[in-house]
Amino acid sequence: MSIPTTRVRWARAFRIIRSIHPPIDLFEDIADPTDWEALASAEAKTNPRIWEHLGRLDLVPPARRVSGPGTSFLMAPFVHVSTERPGRFTNGTYGVYSAGNREEVAIREVAYHHGRAMAASAEEPGWTSQFRVLMNALDLDLHDLREREDCHRPDDYEPSQAIGRQLRGQGSNGVLYRSVRCPDGECVGIFWPDLMPAPVQGDHFDFHWDGIRVDRVRNCSTGAIFAL
Repeated sequence: MSIPTTRVRWARAFRIIRSIHPPIDLFEDIADPTDWEALASAEAKTNPRIWEHLGRLDLVPPARRVSGPGTSFLMAPFVHVSTERPGRFTNGTYGVYSAGNREEVAIREVAYHHGRAMAASAEEPGWTSQFRVLMNALDLDLHDLREREDCHRPDDYEPSQAIGRQLRGQGSNGVLYRSVRCPDGECVGIFWPDLMPAPVQGDHFDFHWDGIRVDRVRNCSTGAIFAL
């Protein structure tokens, strides 16, 4: 596949996740990732839900796993996957760490998908879930898809998923593309957790659902409300 690569150097890449997701201590406390399955199996004898919390460890080879403070946030998108939650560059059978080049970009991307989920379950209008911002540096060669219109369709992910699957299979670090929900922004999709430093946590935000879309976000620290 003839797709150029671009060196992407961002001092901060921004990712938004639900605040209810707790860190998995196993990823942060155990130095050797090759021991995780054995330790989890032992823990499962007293905590049958441990595998539910850990997710699909088999999707990340031991050599590509990361451990230490903050790495739960890196591992989570790669082990908690589902074909019921596909993304632009994955059909849900493998994970992708998605982030934007600005906080607004990450918020708008996640707000769009949160709105679709709220609509699908016919939720009543009001302030809904709380989200947190994660930030880390990025310095990687990524396949540059910014000129590929088939990778930027608003709701048809089939072409971009096919490209993502092929690039990942060929050993790509990930992809760079234009934000579809924030037209002047850029996004990345990283294919493995060991390609980035662990993120640090930023502000928390409440999302407001108006019955049709997420129309406002509120910074939990400052109380400031922003229209989307």
